[in-house]
Amino acid sequence: MNKTKNSPFKLIVILTLVIVATMVALVFANGSTNSTSTTEQTFDKAPSIEGQPILGDPNAPITVVEFGDYMCPACKAWGQDYFPALMDEYINTGKVKFVYVNVMFHGEESILGSLAAESIYKQNPEAYWQFHKELFNSQPTDEHEASWINNDLLLTIANSIPTIDTDKLQNDLAQQSAMKEIEIDKKLVEDYKVEFTPSIMVNETMLEDPFDYERIKTLIEQELDGK
Repeated sequence: MNKTKNSPFKLIVILTLVIVATMVALVFANGSTNSTSTTEQTFDKAPSIEGQPILGDPNAPITVVEFGDYMCPACKAWGQDYFPALMDEYINTGKVKFVYVNVMFHGEESILGSLAAESIYKQNPEAYWQFHKELFNSQPTDEHEASWINNDLLLTIANSIPTIDTDKLQNDLAQQSAMKEIEIDKKLVEDYKVEFTPSIMVNETMLEDPFDYERIKTLIEQELDGK
């Protein structure tokens, strides 16, 4: 008798728990989606490139900006797998100028690498891109969380590039002479809501997927058609 009377109550309790559990799961699912996914965004204006390293014709009609971090394995992969095509198709042909903005998501080593690159850019803009490439090449293939950017490595890379004054670089690093440029980059990262590296912008548009090269091309071609 008691068992029969309790069954409807137990059924209601079970159904209630199932509903609550489902709602909780949906809340967590939505929270996870919002924190990890992005959508393509169009801003009112493109990032200011004043004082930034520029590769290609400074008067090219289209600007592609990479927000990158020297400590980021995905940035290294993007540079090796996708940048050469961009270089061949658009930068070398004068259609695109390429700009790199430092992101310091990995702390002190990211800052140190960025300070070195910015210091070199200030003393010799033509040497910057070679140093930039060699620093990414020095990133370990494995053990991505390992500590690897240090003064000795930076000076070793600089010594391999004849047009870099390594004594000046060493002094600049000690004095953190390029900190103003780092702060400018930090502000750009905040203003353009950069959440991951690499992040790629074509003029005013931030791509959802930086590894979607066909989308990069589409945006460039659309911008060229509109000029």
